[in-house]
Amino acid sequence: MKLARTKNATRNIFWGAIQKGYALFAPFITRTLFIYTLGIEYLGLNGLFGSVLSVLNLAELGVGNAMIFSMYQAIAEDDDEKICSLLKLYRFYYRVIGWVILVVGSFVALFLPYLIKSDLPSNVNLYVLYFMNLAVSVSGYWFFGYRNSLFSAFQRVDISSIISTCISIITTILQILILIFVPDYYLYMVIVIGMQIISNFIYAGVSIKTFPKYKPYGILPKEEVKSINRRVMDLFTSKVGAVVVNSVDTIVISAFLGLYVLAQYQNYYYIFSSIVGIVEIIFTSCIAGIGNSLITESTKKNYMDFQKLLFIIAWITGFCCTCFLCLYQPFITIWVGKKLLLNFSIVICLVIYFFVYEMDRVLNVYKDAAGMWHEDRFRPLATALANLTLNLIMVQHMGLFGVVLSTVISKLFVGIPWLTYNLFTVIFDHKYKKNFLQRMLFYVIVTFAGCLGTFVICNLFDGNVVSTFVVRLLICMILPNIIFIICYFKLPEFKQSMNLIATVTKGKIPFLNH
Repeated sequence: MKLARTKNATRNIFWGAIQKGYALFAPFITRTLFIYTLGIEYLGLNGLFGSVLSVLNLAELGVGNAMIFSMYQAIAEDDDEKICSLLKLYRFYYRVIGWVILVVGSFVALFLPYLIKSDLPSNVNLYVLYFMNLAVSVSGYWFFGYRNSLFSAFQRVDISSIISTCISIITTILQILILIFVPDYYLYMVIVIGMQIISNFIYAGVSIKTFPKYKPYGILPKEEVKSINRRVMDLFTSKVGAVVVNSVDTIVISAFLGLYVLAQYQNYYYIFSSIVGIVEIIFTSCIAGIGNSLITESTKKNYMDFQKLLFIIAWITGFCCTCFLCLYQPFITIWVGKKLLLNFSIVICLVIYFFVYEMDRVLNVYKDAAGMWHEDRFRPLATALANLTLNLIMVQHMGLFGVVLSTVISKLFVGIPWLTYNLFTVIFDHKYKKNFLQRMLFYVIVTFAGCLGTFVICNLFDGNVVSTFVVRLLICMILPNIIFIICYFKLPEFKQSMNLIATVTKGKIPFLNH
C-alpha cells in the first residue's frame, strides 16, 4: 500500500493545527487561574512532577516509535496478519511498561524532598500529590494505549487530533470550574486522572471502529521479535537524551533555585513549548509519509524532500524567533505582571534554543522515519550527559541563565554535528552534506538578520505595555517575512514550497499559481 502522503499530511496538519490551537489556548487559561487561585508555588510543583514523570516514562521510549516503524513495511505490503501480531506484541510491552513505571516511580518518591530547595506550600502532602500524578502516567499504559499506534502508522493523526481536542475541552471546563469555585489541587488531579482513563477507552473504541480488521492476535517469528527488541533498545537510547535534556533542566532549577524561580521559568517555557507543539504538527503529520517515501522513492527524491522540509521549518522558525525576541517581555508583563519577568538575557538564550531545537527536529524526524536508531544510539546519551554536567556546573555560577545556556551548548556542539554525520552516512549520500551545511549557515544568517532588524524597529515604539505589544505584534507579522522573501525567493526550495502550498490549497491562493 502506497499511502497518499500529501493528502494525509494536509489533513493531519489541518486537524493537528486545530488541536494545537486549542491546546495552546486552554492550558493558558488553566495556568493563569492556577497562578491566581492556588499560587505560583503550586505551579512550580506541578511542573516538577511533570518533569520527574517524564524521566520515569523513559521506560516507554523506544517501544512506541519502534512498533510504528515496524508497521510501515507491513502496511506497504498489505500484510494484515503481521500488523495484528505487532499489535499483540505492543499490548504486552505496554502492560509491562505500566508496571515498571509504577514500581520505579514508587521508589523515586523517597527522594522527592531533595528535589525541592524551597517554596513548598505548607498545606500539601507531597507524596499524595506525587502518586496522583504517577497514576495519570500508569493509566495511559494499562488501558488500550497500544491501539493509538494505528493512527500514526496509517497517517491518520487527524482522527486522534479530533478525539484529543474533544476530550481536552471537557477536561479544561472541569478544571476551570474546580479552580474557580473549589480551588483545590487534589480535586484538580482527580479530574486529570479520571479523564485520562476515559480518553484511553474512547481512543480504543474509535480505533476499533476505524481499523476493525486489526486486532491483537498472532505470533511473530522469534527472529523478528529479536529484531524489534534490538530496535527498541536502540530507540530507547536515541530518545532518552531528548527527555533527559528537557526534564533535567526543570529538576535542576527546582533543586538549586527553588519552586518560585522554576515557575517563573516555566511561564516562559510554556510559551516556548506551545509554539514547539504547533510546529511539531508538521513533523507528526509527515513522519509516516517520510517513512513510506524512504522505502518507495529514490535517495535523490528523498533528499529534495528533506531540503524542502528544512526550508519550510527554517522560515517558520525564523519567524517564531523574531516574535519571541520582540514579544516575550511585554506578553509576560500583561499576563502575570512585571514581578515574574526574567532577565532579557534569558529571552535571547531561549530564542537561540528555539532555533537550534527546531533544526535538530528536522534531522531527527528523518532519523526516526528511517529507523536509524542503532547507528545513532550513543549520540543522545552523550548529549544528555553533556547537558547534565554543564547544568550542574553552570547553575551554581550563572543561575537560571546557565541552565538554559548549557542546554543550547549541548545540542549545538554535541547533538547536531553528530546527528548530521549519521544522517549523511546512513540515509543520504555524503556528497549532499556540503550543500546542507551551506543552507543551514544561510538560514542562520537570514534568521539573525530578521530578528535584529525587527527588534531594532520594534524598540522605536515605547508606549504602555498593551499598545507596545500590539504595535510590536503587527511589525513582527510583516517585517521578518518581507526580509525572508527578499533573501529566499531565488532559492529552488522557495519555488518548490510555493508549488506545494498551491497543491495543498488546490489553487485557491491566486499569486501562488504564477
